[in-house]
Amino acid sequence: MNRLTKAAVIALALATTAAPMMAQAQDRHDRREWRQDRRDDRRDWRQDRRSDHRDWRQDQRRQDRWSRDNRDWWRGRPEFRDYRGARNGYWYAPGHGYYRVEPRYYGYRWRTGGYLPPAYRSYYVSDPYFYGLRPAPRGYRYVHAGNDILMIAVATGLIASVMNNVY
Repeated sequence: MNRLTKAAVIALALATTAAPMMAQAQDRHDRREWRQDRRDDRRDWRQDRRSDHRDWRQDQRRQDRWSRDNRDWWRGRPEFRDYRGARNGYWYAPGHGYYRVEPRYYGYRWRTGGYLPPAYRSYYVSDPYFYGLRPAPRGYRYVHAGNDILMIAVATGLIASVMNNVY
């Protein structure tokens, strides 16, 4: 066999094996790109979903807040399940129910620096965030007293702040 024939045979052998190898390499590259595109799509989808959920939660927080402008803000809240309107001689504490009040405290205007009687200190506000209140400092609690919410010192009953006419 002469040199030209040998070169032609080698070229033919290389062409028949190199083309499938190149195609296979191209196919691997295409699959790798396809996988990367899928990963990117999933990542984008997750980020969109997270931002949608974040927006939804913020909307819920805005809707699930107490507002002086909305007279029916309490409707549908589980703490007000037993609420049947104002009763003479009773206060209503959401989540606690109605409780009897001494006549001298009915319609009483609470003031900062005063003291809440011990009988009324146990009606804690379960969700201060709902009313737009910051968490109470250590040693203090928010308490329902009639239509008002008071922040009191737990140990003494000293009234630190008053939020009048909440409901």
